[in-house]
Amino acid sequence: MADKPRKNSVNQPGKPNYQIWVILGLMTFIFGISYFSNSNSAVEISFKRFEQMVLSNDVKQVVLIGNQKIVEVTLKAEALQNSKYKVQLEQQNRFGVQSTGPQYFFKIASVETFTQQRNKMDARLKANVEYEFMNDDRSDYTHMLFNSGFFILIIVGFWFLMRRMTGGSGPGGQIFNIGKSKAALFDQDSKVKITFDNVAGLDEAKEEVKEIVDFLKTPTKFTNLGGKIPKGALLIGPPGTGKTLLAKAVAGEAAVPFFTLSGSDFVEMFVGVGAARVRDLFKQAKEKAPCIVFIDEIDAIGRSRGKGQMPGSNDERENTLNSLLVEMDGFTTDSGVIILAATNRPDVLDQALLRPGRFDRQISIDKPDIVGRDAIFKVHLGPIKTSKDVESRNLAAQTPGFAGAEIANVCNEAALIAARKDKKAVEPIDFQDAVDRVIGGLEKKTKIISPEEKKIVAYHEAGHAIAGWYLEHADPLVKVSIVPRGYAALGYAQYLPREQHLHQTDQLVDEMCMALGGRAAEQLIFGKISTGALSDLERITKIAQSIVTVYGMNDAIGNISYYDSKQSEYNFNKPYSEATAERIDKEVKNIVDKAYQRTLDLLKKHGDSLEKVAQALLEKEVVFQSDLEEMLGKRPFDKETNYKTFTEGGDLGPKGNEESKNEAAIEELKSEVKSEVESEDKQDAPENLEETAEETK
Repeated sequence: MADKPRKNSVNQPGKPNYQIWVILGLMTFIFGISYFSNSNSAVEISFKRFEQMVLSNDVKQVVLIGNQKIVEVTLKAEALQNSKYKVQLEQQNRFGVQSTGPQYFFKIASVETFTQQRNKMDARLKANVEYEFMNDDRSDYTHMLFNSGFFILIIVGFWFLMRRMTGGSGPGGQIFNIGKSKAALFDQDSKVKITFDNVAGLDEAKEEVKEIVDFLKTPTKFTNLGGKIPKGALLIGPPGTGKTLLAKAVAGEAAVPFFTLSGSDFVEMFVGVGAARVRDLFKQAKEKAPCIVFIDEIDAIGRSRGKGQMPGSNDERENTLNSLLVEMDGFTTDSGVIILAATNRPDVLDQALLRPGRFDRQISIDKPDIVGRDAIFKVHLGPIKTSKDVESRNLAAQTPGFAGAEIANVCNEAALIAARKDKKAVEPIDFQDAVDRVIGGLEKKTKIISPEEKKIVAYHEAGHAIAGWYLEHADPLVKVSIVPRGYAALGYAQYLPREQHLHQTDQLVDEMCMALGGRAAEQLIFGKISTGALSDLERITKIAQSIVTVYGMNDAIGNISYYDSKQSEYNFNKPYSEATAERIDKEVKNIVDKAYQRTLDLLKKHGDSLEKVAQALLEKEVVFQSDLEEMLGKRPFDKETNYKTFTEGGDLGPKGNEESKNEAAIEELKSEVKSEVESEDKQDAPENLEETAEETK
């Protein structure tokens, strides 16, 4: 780059602020001069007393300052020892009597008047009385400084304040730089150490973003074919999936300047500031082009325009968005600036911002599957000292639905738990405790539970376990606990859901029955129910309502979906009539009632198993899947889960095992057909040559 690299002010260590010390020093200097000048000042007397001093032969020197109309009087050394002078001078001067003088002074009306009075006094002097007389014109710099010191102090203080305001650092430093961009610049002087090797589980998204970096490094590879660099890429995904981490990897890999800031950095209470910061950001970026600009949480300024705005009001956020739209793809757009942005709310973004030409690519970053979690665990387990029996495959199988940030949290919590127990290495039990800590919250060992409540919780969780064990489409059970935790109340059951994207009706019904297992067990054992099934009932109601109103799986309502992905969360209008609403409520209740009755029948059939699991929970408080297999035997279904296949060494990859086998068979068939065609071409070649020769003759 020809330009001198711009230093990142964000990453520089804070420099000491000497301005306040200069102001304090100046104030101390002025007050010190004032104090000492007042402390060492002479005592004012009258001409009559001066005349008495002279006649008493106590005066050593008299100085007439004509321009100030003052006469200074200095006494002799022996006169200073006289009590009539000594007491008065000591009271006036805090630091003792100054022998050098002057000790006294008096004011005169004019020089001529004083000269006449002095001549009369000299005529009365005795022969042995002498004193030195001098005429002088002087300027009192101390008095001048004291009088004008506060004015000078105000001017100097105002000058420092103006410099501080325009300097752009510290509190108040942004008053005149309020329209300047707050973007942090990373270039050759301040390079990010994160690379694509630190990003795991995002292979597809990494390839999309990596292509932009490759274009900046070797543009001829793409321009030779007529390709153009994408103007922007939008990273979309749930929180914690690694959007910002991927952007950091781009900053670490890119050989061009990288600007980064948050969407909230454009937001300000003053009108026009957001748009000014957008213009200043792109001005800096164009000076550094080609470069990359990363805007995190772009939904802070990219929301759809016109929503929630009062008629006639001015929306500063809309002005900021308009400025951003023009800079990204306007009349004078510079193609050397690439925009990267991240958000977890793409539904609220303005459509003009999402169109090609501004964000050519929308990269979806979902929560990782079991293979992705395995890769993420390998990255985070690198710096952790683990025992030999800790395997990333097993940990990936135990954490379904976890995002990258949650996996990193699990690894850190496991290390902290092991350190708390003074272990030399992190063991699998520490990771299990860490997963429980992340899912259910902190274990409350001191929480007092009555035996009756503990028994209800045990049978409730045992009901979930039995229902999930004997239902084919229910999620495989991993662990049941009745230990109180922060998020999970008095107990919880942990399951390993399947990695699937489509659900059939019988699968949804089995999930409802498993969730109803706790309420059904309470009704079956105690003959009454408790409030512990709140979260279960909430989940059941949502599933039943989705079956009827969203997925069109109910025969009475039909293949109709009342779900609108674009409707506002504040929309109070129902897309169906009151009669249809009554039918929907009736069908939802019928589905829940049938599932509840089915769960009751299942628990009655396996009542002995329910009792075994409940007693084991009361005894151990925690029951694992291996304990259930010992008590109940293996699940009565031959279908093997993907988790078991993966943990036992199978490779699921991005595609399933069956799909991989089918593709391998297709490739083998293609190769056989190709070889047969080539052999037929070789056999036909001589005949074709002879025919061609005859035609030539």
